[in-house]
Amino acid sequence: MQEMILILDFGSQYTQLIARRVRELNVYCEIHPWNKAPEFNSSIKGVILSGSPFSVLDSKSPQPDLNSFRGKTPLLGVCFGAQYMANTSGGEVLPSEIREYGRAHLSSIKEDCELTHGMTEGTQVWMSHGDTISSIPESFDIICSTEDVAVAGYKIKGEKSFGIQFHPEVYHTTEGKILLENFIVSICQVSQTWTPGSFVDSTVKELKEKIGNDKVILGLSGGVDSSVAAFLLQKAIGDNLHCIFVDNGLLRKDEFEDVLDSYQHLGLNVKGVNAKEEFYSALAGISDPEKKRKAIGKVFIDVFDRESHKVENATWLAQGTIYPDVIESVSATGGPSQTIKSHHNVGGLPDYMKLKIVEPLRLLFKDEVRRVGKSLGLPHELLGRHPFPGPGLGIRILGDITEEKVLLLQQADAIYIDALKKYNLYDEVWQAGAILLPVQSVGVMGDERTYEKAVALRAVSSTDGMTADWSRLPYDFLAKVSNDIINKVKGINRVVLDISSKPPATIEWE
Repeated sequence: MQEMILILDFGSQYTQLIARRVRELNVYCEIHPWNKAPEFNSSIKGVILSGSPFSVLDSKSPQPDLNSFRGKTPLLGVCFGAQYMANTSGGEVLPSEIREYGRAHLSSIKEDCELTHGMTEGTQVWMSHGDTISSIPESFDIICSTEDVAVAGYKIKGEKSFGIQFHPEVYHTTEGKILLENFIVSICQVSQTWTPGSFVDSTVKELKEKIGNDKVILGLSGGVDSSVAAFLLQKAIGDNLHCIFVDNGLLRKDEFEDVLDSYQHLGLNVKGVNAKEEFYSALAGISDPEKKRKAIGKVFIDVFDRESHKVENATWLAQGTIYPDVIESVSATGGPSQTIKSHHNVGGLPDYMKLKIVEPLRLLFKDEVRRVGKSLGLPHELLGRHPFPGPGLGIRILGDITEEKVLLLQQADAIYIDALKKYNLYDEVWQAGAILLPVQSVGVMGDERTYEKAVALRAVSSTDGMTADWSRLPYDFLAKVSNDIINKVKGINRVVLDISSKPPATIEWE
């Protein structure tokens, strides 16, 4: 069985960051809601308890039973996790007189403690708590403090159990990697063998055993996730993988032809399907973003189902679902998760499709997908493609969709994306695109008054799309792009720049 670190999630905004930091150490880990923890087994080499929006003093806060783990495998409680272990062991947690949010500095670090070994006195850490561990049981030893909090970290005597009040997973904790490496490698003694290459080898083996000689259908989107999933499956089952690439009329300019050609040159068994008119017909007159997503999703399933029936005896449907999709579909607090917008990979299939699901990337974060793709030998042009929404330009055209609007946006978007590549800015941006706004504005061209449409340019920096900041593109570059769009795209006379971060905005406008 794969050695792993188990992360119990109590609803913290930082839980995914913990997993990412563990993975960066080439160690496999899984996140599970605290109330759906797996049974302890020999593959679990350590457990990390996350933070939480709850207070341990709240009667409605998570109340996990740690007896199945404590004393059997190393434990690391972070923030809420640390307070919970202290509170349930006979210590006391009270509302802080001085709350710690943001930067703090560690003092009285115990160098001989295996968790804090190698950390520097005064090192910066990141705090985010309104309660404080005011007293600890006799079986606890304090291993570090801050100016305002005496118990910033502790070790439980006779156990490999630790608690820390700060968050080692965030970048603002400058020596967080040292602490996590101490815990995972030195204390848990996990071998650092979980690499892109090892993932490919183990996944291909599992896919061969799981699928055998069955036929698999995969809907390609042209994006990184579905492409890497396709090549993993191809490596496992060869031409028993049947890929379908649907042109929904909402792709970027010339994207259908260009991407289909690149897939075929890379040896994929892929069929292109032109279904533009079906999508345009279904979208006619619809302006509501969720209704547009639902309409696009329904037509895609109809088209995909029709094409899949042409593949005789197909029994599997492959999807490019990745780990954030899986995590976000499960509530860590036991209640219903808030729906921000529908996700094109989540929600299952209609009963009539009767296909089993295979998701070879469901354990990977976005950056890991790219590293796996590189290990498979996929070209940078494919792996470096910006994320593109499942509904395509349908949610970058605000208001109703017409073919005329799509053609207008495709031209503006192509000028923008081509310029990013020409000026060597494309790889510095995580995601970029143009948005067609549902407004017209007055302009002047050649001494004549115009009344035409406006587009907004969006470019963000991010690592996984969970949070994002707007990219600071050079003014000269923006001026050139704006000028080219207005001069070359008839029907657009104004260009604006979106400088919103996520949160509070989302990356896409709909």
